[in-house]
Amino acid sequence: MLVILAFIIVFHIVSTALLFISTIDNAWWVGDSFSADLWRVCTNSTNCTEINELTGPEAFEGYSVMQAVQATMILSTILSCISFLIFLLQLFRLKQGERFVLTSIIQLMSCLCVMIGASIYTDRRQDLHQQNRKLYYLLQEGSYGYSFILGLGGLCLHFHQRPHVHDPEEA
Repeated sequence: MLVILAFIIVFHIVSTALLFISTIDNAWWVGDSFSADLWRVCTNSTNCTEINELTGPEAFEGYSVMQAVQATMILSTILSCISFLIFLLQLFRLKQGERFVLTSIIQLMSCLCVMIGASIYTDRRQDLHQQNRKLYYLLQEGSYGYSFILGLGGLCLHFHQRPHVHDPEEA
């Protein structure tokens, strides 16, 4: 039982780390000499443009879409941290055999946020790149980067790790 508990704790930490990396790192859309994420577009390792700082005629078209993705990814990371803390609290507060229902609900909400954020980005990415040609002129021929994949990996880990507690009445 201690080994299962250790694996659940490791899963929590790993999935939360994946969500942090996915939200922060600059690799949602990558190519040979560029990368773009939820916060900035880099045409090389030193020339980065923050998308929220663009104003006037250079303003980022569809910024509300990017804000929705940013918000859902941040919310999923926060919910993941809260889920881990509640799991630790429930671990010491629940009686043996009781279910971790609250932890599971919060993890499912975190999964939903990642799924919504990734779905919005996947659906609207091409439109954002076409509307902001000045910023994304090099980014047309690219692919989804490791940060996007890590976000989906965090989604899978969160969905898979919902705490499964043995019910003594089923034995």
